[in-house]
Order: sequence, then structure tokens, then C-alpha cells
Amino acid sequence: MLDNGTSHQNRLQANPHLAGKIAGGGPNPPDGSEGACAAFGFLRGIRDRADAIEFRMSSGNSVWFPYNWLGTVKFDPSAGLLLKFSGDLVYLVLVRGSNLNRPIEETGIDLIRAGLQRHRVTWVREMSEDDIRQTGENGPTIDGIVIGEFETRAALTEWLTQNAPMFL
Repeated sequence: MLDNGTSHQNRLQANPHLAGKIAGGGPNPPDGSEGACAAFGFLRGIRDRADAIEFRMSSGNSVWFPYNWLGTVKFDPSAGLLLKFSGDLVYLVLVRGSNLNRPIEETGIDLIRAGLQRHRVTWVREMSEDDIRQTGENGPTIDGIVIGEFETRAALTEWLTQNAPMFL
């Protein structure tokens, strides 16, 4: 057994026959803990689960929600992704973008099924126009994130009518 301080992943990546073929190889660090694309970050381990998800706004503000508050998730490719969190209040998070269900090429992870559904997404961010242009059609892009908080069903319905009527 080799005990020279190198990890199994590092030894595999040093092998020229396996270069570029190892799952998780690419622009993300090989430590196996977290990966990211321009739109979102995720836990790499297939059984890893995040406790919370951070929504990063282009203004520099962030909002975190615990995954145990996550309820209904609705996806409409033409409208975006609507997440409902229920805690002290009810919160709706509308994520607008393109290719939200497209897997990241290097990892096969997508935002919705392998990411949010399995509680592996750690953050989602609004992307700048340059980031969106650079990503193009190759991966998911996040144009905007809108968050609403509600004490009544009437207020929630009014917000949906204004921001995302297709989800009514």
C-alpha cells in the first residue's frame, strides 16, 4: 500500500490513460466534496445531502432555506422553476433561466433531478450577462431569482398571478 500522502483520486488523475475520463474531473477540485458550474454548486458524493440551499442574488445578497422546509417543486421549461418552502411563513422561490434540467457535461448532474430532488445543491446564483453569454447553450443559466414570503393564501396567489401565472 502506498502511503505517500496522495489520495486515490490524485493517483488516478496522474495516470495518463485515465486523464479526462474520471468522474468529477474537470474544472472542479478533485477533493470529492463539492462541484460547481456557473449557475449552481452541488455536493459530489452520490449519497451526500446538503442541510440548506443558498440563493445568491446579483446584488450580493443571499438567502438560505433549509431543505427540510422544501415542499412542492414545479418545473416549466418556458417559465422556470418554482420552489415552495414552508417554515415560519410560506416562501416561494422562482428561478428563471434556460436549460435548468440540462446536465453539466463533466458530471452529469442537473439542477433539478440529480441536484434539488436529491438535496445535493448547495447554492444557486443569478448569473451576469457575461456568464450567461459564456455558458450559452452548453449548460444551465440563471437569469433571475425572485423570492416572496407569505402569511396568507390570498397574498401567495396574488404574487403568483403577478410573477408566475403559469404555476397557478
